[in-house]
Amino acid sequence: MKRLDSISEALRAWIRQHRVQLALTLRMTLAAVLGLVLAQALTLPLPLWTVLTALIVTQMSVGRSLKTSVDYLFGTIGGTVYGGALALLIPHTSEGALLGVLVLAVAPLALVAAIKRNLNAVPVSSIIVVLMPAITHASPLDAAIDRVYEVGLGVVVGLLVTFLVLPAGAHRQARGVAARTLDLLAQGLGLILTVPAGQQDRARLLQIYDAVGLALTDLITSTAEGEQERLARLSAEPDASPLRRTLQRLRHDCVMIGRAVEQPMPSDIQDRLAPRLATFGTVTAAYMKANAAALLVRQPPPDEAALDQAHAAVMADMAALRQEGLTRIMSDELASRFFALAFALEQIRRNLGDLGNVVAEQAAQPVAG
Repeated sequence: MKRLDSISEALRAWIRQHRVQLALTLRMTLAAVLGLVLAQALTLPLPLWTVLTALIVTQMSVGRSLKTSVDYLFGTIGGTVYGGALALLIPHTSEGALLGVLVLAVAPLALVAAIKRNLNAVPVSSIIVVLMPAITHASPLDAAIDRVYEVGLGVVVGLLVTFLVLPAGAHRQARGVAARTLDLLAQGLGLILTVPAGQQDRARLLQIYDAVGLALTDLITSTAEGEQERLARLSAEPDASPLRRTLQRLRHDCVMIGRAVEQPMPSDIQDRLAPRLATFGTVTAAYMKANAAALLVRQPPPDEAALDQAHAAVMADMAALRQEGLTRIMSDELASRFFALAFALEQIRRNLGDLGNVVAEQAAQPVAG
C-alpha cells in the first residue's frame, strides 16, 4: 500500500511539473484529429496540409500561436500566389522546363526566408503549387486555391484549439520561467558566498550560469509572445519586460560577485568578511526563492527587513576595513577585487529592490486568461 501511495504521489508530482507540456500534447492531438475530420468533411483534396498546419499553429502559448498563425498564413498565401503565377505563366511540360520553373520557384523565396526567418513557409508553398499539378493532375490555379483552403482551415483549427482547450497565456509562462531563473540564481549566489573563497565548485557554478542563460532566453521569447497577446487585447496582464531586465541585471551581479570572491583575500580581511558574506548569501538566496514562489501564485514580494540587515552588516564591515587603512596595503589586484565586491554588493541590493517592485506589479494585476 505504501508503495502504491509513493508511486501515486510521484506521478502527481510529475504531472504538476509537466502540466504545461501535457496540455500542449492534448491540444496538438485534438488539433490534428479535428483538422482531419473537418478536411474530410469538406472533401479537401489533401487533408494532410490541414492537419500539419493545425499542428504547426498549436503552440505552447496563445501569443506564440497567434504569431505562428499570422506568419504561416502570410507565408502560405505569398508562396502560393508566386508559385501559381509561375506555373500559369511558364509552360513546363518537359522535365527540363519543370526543373527550370522549380529553380525560379525556390531560389528567390529561399532568399526571402533566409532574411525573414518567420516566412519560412513561403518557398514550401511555392514548391507545392508548382509540383502538385503533376501529382494530382489538377490545374495550377486549382492547386493554389486548394492549398490556401487547406492551410486556412488548419490555421482556424489550431487557433480554436489553442484558445478553447486549456489555454496557456504567455505571461503566465513568463512568470514560471522567471521563478525558475530566480531559483537558479539563488543556488549560484549561495554557492558563491556561503562556500569559502577559492573552494567553490566551479563546474557546478558554470552549469548554473548556463541554465540561467537558457532560462533568460526562454523568458525573452515568452515576454515577446505576451506582448502579442496584449496587442491583440487577449490579455490585460502587465508587461514582463521589467521582470526580464531585472533578472538579467541580477545575473550580472552574481557574476561580478563570483569573480570578486573567486580567490581569498588576506587572512585578516577574509576572516572578518567571510561570515558576513555567508550570511548575506544565505539571506539573499532565501529572498530570491521567496520571490520565485510569490511569482508563481501572484502574491506580493516578501519582506526585505532581513535583506536590509544582512546587507548593512557586510557593507559596514567593508567600510570599517577601508577606514582602518587595510585596503591601502593591498596589492592593486586585491584592492580592485575588494572595491569591485563592494560595488557589486551595492548593485545587487538595488536590483533586489527592483525585483520586489516588479513582483508586486505582477501580483497587483487582475488575472486574465
